Amino acid sequence: MKTLWAFITKEWKHIWRDKKTLLILFGMPIAQMLIFGFALTNEVKNSRIAILDPSKDTESRQLINRIDASKYFEVRKYLDKPEDIHRAFRRGEVRMAIVFPSNFNDDLMHGKQVTIQLIADASDPNIATTVINYATAIIGDYQNEKLGLKKLPYRIEPVVRMMYNPQLKGAFNFVPGVMSMILLLVCTMMTSVSIVREKELGTMEVLLASPSRPIKVIIAKAIPYLFLSVINIITILLMSYFVLELPIRGSLLLLFSESVLFIITSLSLGLLISTITDSQRTAMFASLVGMFLPTLMLSGFMFPIENMPKPLQVMSNIVPAKWYFIIVKSVMLKGLGLVSIWKETAILSGMTFFFLFLALKKFKIRL
Repeated sequence: MKTLWAFITKEWKHIWRDKKTLLILFGMPIAQMLIFGFALTNEVKNSRIAILDPSKDTESRQLINRIDASKYFEVRKYLDKPEDIHRAFRRGEVRMAIVFPSNFNDDLMHGKQVTIQLIADASDPNIATTVINYATAIIGDYQNEKLGLKKLPYRIEPVVRMMYNPQLKGAFNFVPGVMSMILLLVCTMMTSVSIVREKELGTMEVLLASPSRPIKVIIAKAIPYLFLSVINIITILLMSYFVLELPIRGSLLLLFSESVLFIITSLSLGLLISTITDSQRTAMFASLVGMFLPTLMLSGFMFPIENMPKPLQVMSNIVPAKWYFIIVKSVMLKGLGLVSIWKETAILSGMTFFFLFLALKKFKIRL
């Protein structure tokens, strides 16, 4: 036990003296959480729009004010003729143009039917579809107000309820994904260079000459990073709740325990990478690049896994971040307990033992 504690103390002192490592450990998660938490969102706000309103009557003005008052749109230009629409799009001044008919009020009051043209810049089809849907919803609400208490022969009115995220905030989906990506990348990257660094510095001979078994060396490398990563998860959870306004509906203790399990899984993966590589550069590349793309593409928080081809769906099962992403959403957003996430917990536990077993098998006791 004394030898193990000596190794842990040695690794802790090395981390504490290395300011760059501390900056990566504590600075990168905070920066990524702020950048990704606010930048990664499927909401489209403050979209610049242009208005072509030849009628300029009371009804059209009311609808324009309703659209401009929403958080999704900002009226930037009032156009005089249809030719101005193309000019505004070519200059990139607006995302959408709304064209009113010349007799908007008369058509609405007497004809009981009026057409409003919505023209969007579809060079980005996702954003174009989103802004059209927002504008259609606002116009629909305005129409329902005008309908008032008038009776229709038949009327089917759907009542929509959004579970767990009634305001459709993008952070509710992206923050759990960013949490899994940050923890996996930071923990894997830090531990992936720990054993390789000893080889490059020539101190591995001292460790191998000691009476300690390889398992103790591996554990001693992981424990300091585990402690620092626990501090990271506390910081991330505090930022998620207070800065990004993400609720924690489930058990905080369960969420914290699952996060610690995922940290151990990531540290185990980093140790495996460290035992099979021969240079810090190779280990860093394998952990950073090799883990970033699978986590981003196959964890499910950027792209729905069920929409992917079957081979990619199968490949996603070996990405640890996928299972932690499911756990965080289930506990944090849905308020579920261990009974609902036991399968994901068992998979992460199995991955942890598998990575540690391989790291121990690949650990070379002779240089």
